[in-house]
Formats: sequence, structure tokens, C-alpha cells
Amino acid sequence: MRESKGKFIVKFRGVRGSHPTPDFNFLEYGGNTACIEVNVNGHLIILDAGTGIIKCGNELMKDYAAQFHKEPICATVLLSHLHNDHIQGLPFFKPLHINTSKVNIVGSTDYEEGLDNVISTLMFDKSFPLNINDLNCKLSFYDINDNYALIFNEDVDSPEMIKIQSDDDYLPEDEEVVVSCLKSNSHPKDGVMIYKIAYKDKSLVYATDTEGFVGANKKLVLFARDTDLLIHDAQYTSEEYLNPYFSKQGYGHSTFDMALETYSQAKAKSLAFFHLDPNYNDEFLLEVENHYTENCKSCFIPKEGQEIVLL
Repeated sequence: MRESKGKFIVKFRGVRGSHPTPDFNFLEYGGNTACIEVNVNGHLIILDAGTGIIKCGNELMKDYAAQFHKEPICATVLLSHLHNDHIQGLPFFKPLHINTSKVNIVGSTDYEEGLDNVISTLMFDKSFPLNINDLNCKLSFYDINDNYALIFNEDVDSPEMIKIQSDDDYLPEDEEVVVSCLKSNSHPKDGVMIYKIAYKDKSLVYATDTEGFVGANKKLVLFARDTDLLIHDAQYTSEEYLNPYFSKQGYGHSTFDMALETYSQAKAKSLAFFHLDPNYNDEFLLEVENHYTENCKSCFIPKEGQEIVLL
């Protein structure tokens, strides 16, 4: 695992929504579904487990195999929600299959059963050769909602989940990494968790699969206030979203303009357009990116494998 003490590094592993796009015309921006690797002060935090998590796991295993004194792989996976494009890579995340690994899976479910049972049923017991109990790693589940935050302390492989008592609980102290969340109900059927990762005076906000409101989602604007990197759903162009013959209204996804409005109101320092429509090829996305970056130099469409250094 890469050394990240004192650092805050973001790597885009998959930027697509809905389904992978293994096609020659999608190679520049990438065809894997939602996954972002965050290495922050010695902790590996992975946002969503779309197909992008597979290569992430492969590289972690390669680094692990190259070590003379094996340092266990410790990872925390933050799931925004349980739709297929955000969890379909999880069974193929190789660190799950070695006994020295420690993997924490964090998410929210409105089902009567817990997150562990839902993941077990959806991704393993009925759709994969192994049951979840057959996995070799040390596996922990955290059912979270926006009344709680996760605190990552130095040299500890599992976060502490605390109930938020005041605004100060959102702020990291000393070497802490703090993960907080906001529930958005704009995505069918059970909404989506929006996450903030904060370390020192830097932060990122991950807001995928959320549909913008008129004048922006004010709760999200406040949640993302002054963040260094806002990663915001931008699956559709405004023209496609409003197409009277096949409107995308109510699908639970935003347009590039909606993402830009949230970025502007939140006074975020940079904006990554995310969860790209699988029908948008490289040529089209380049045109879209040029259109928006002409007037917003801090906005961009991330490419698979691209790294952003926040600290």
C-alpha cells in the first residue's frame, strides 16, 4: 500500500455510471464504473466499489507481493448506495481473498436487514461462487447515517464511529481523518449517501447519484462549503435531461449545469464532473469538457487513473 502519511491523494479508478463501457472509443476517459481511491495520512479509503475497484485491488496485491516484510492491506470502502454499478466490482477486489487483509465496508440501507446481510445476498450468496463467509479477510461492516461520523486515528486499521454532538465533530483534530455523510433522497429507490473526507484543512466531497434541484440542493451546498474538491454527479447534458421525448428527469442524476451550480454556490475550489453517461464517448466528452472549462478553469472531467494531490 502506498505511503501516504501526511498526504491526501485522490485517484479516479472508475468514472462511468450505469454500466462499464469496454469500447475503443471510451479509452481516454475510461470505461469502469464508479470507484475513487483516496490515500490520506496512512489510510486507504475507497469511494464505491464499481468495476474500477478491481484494478485498485490488483495493484494493492502487486505491491503487497513485492514486500519482503508483508504489511497487511487495510481498506475502508464507503458505499454511496447499493445499485449494481456501485458494488459490482466488490467480489473481485482481491484483498478480500487473503487472510492478512482488513476490509471495512461502510454504507446505509433502509432494508430491515443490516448492510452485511444485504451485501451478502446481493453480491455473494446468490450471484458469486463464494459465500461472504468464505472470504479470507477480516471483514467488518458499518451501518451509517448522517447522525454519525467515522474517525480514523493514526496506526489504527479500523475507524471509530461516533455520534455527532456538535459541528466540531466534523472537524479533524491533529492527525485525525474524519468521514462525515449527508443523505440525499433524490435518487430512487432508497436515496444515496454523500460523503466528505477531511484531513487537516483539506477536504473532498463525493456526491454521486444525486439529482439537482432548482437553485441547487441547499443542504449539499452547505455540506460542501469551501471544500477543496467537489466530485459531483453529471451524468447528462441539459439537452438530454430535458429531452421531451425521453426525459431523464426523476432518474436521480444531475446535469453538468447542476453540478456547476452546486460548485458555485458552495464556493468549492475545484469540481470533478462524475458518473458519466455510458453513451458519451471520448470525442463527445472532450467537447463537453472544453465547453465548461472555457469559463471555469477549476472544473474538469476526470480520466480513469488521474490523480489529484490535495496535500
